[in-house]
Amino acid sequence: MSSSDQSRPTLSLPHAGARRPAALVSRRALLLAPLALAACGFTPAYGPSGGATRLTGTVRVQDPTDKNGFDLVERLEERLGRPEAARYDLAYKIITETVGVGFTADNKITRYNLKGVVDFTLSERASGARVAGGRVQSFTAYSATGSTVAQLAAEEDAAYRLMRILADQITARLIGAADSLP
Repeated sequence: MSSSDQSRPTLSLPHAGARRPAALVSRRALLLAPLALAACGFTPAYGPSGGATRLTGTVRVQDPTDKNGFDLVERLEERLGRPEAARYDLAYKIITETVGVGFTADNKITRYNLKGVVDFTLSERASGARVAGGRVQSFTAYSATGSTVAQLAAEEDAAYRLMRILADQITARLIGAADSLP
């Protein structure tokens, strides 16, 4: 054998008892997952008989009283639809808190976290009985550097983003509970 033959890498093929590559197993699992989900009774939330379709156009959200409430209701109505034949009432309470998290050497705040919590209750309109509810929470952040106008715009944008995040969490919880609703 020449020296050039010894330096060439050799390709070794796995023998019959060797383990399969992880990519092959993952690919098979991915292809079989829909069959397993169908067998267990899984239905897509936005499918023909999914939970989201049971809620679409049936939830009347409490009227907003401030900008945060308006942004929350707007997003909930985007996700659940405007109430056409309201079967449920959704009440909510929003609590926000602004916390300084970035400081300069002379103790000026350069970054804020905006924390938000929403307690919500879904009630059946006919009986007034509570059928679902809970608490969602999240946060977002904004920069306090720049002009006063830039800081106010950043603060408003952060509040808007936070209300959308919280509304999406509420929607996910309601869709998850939709199959048990009357």
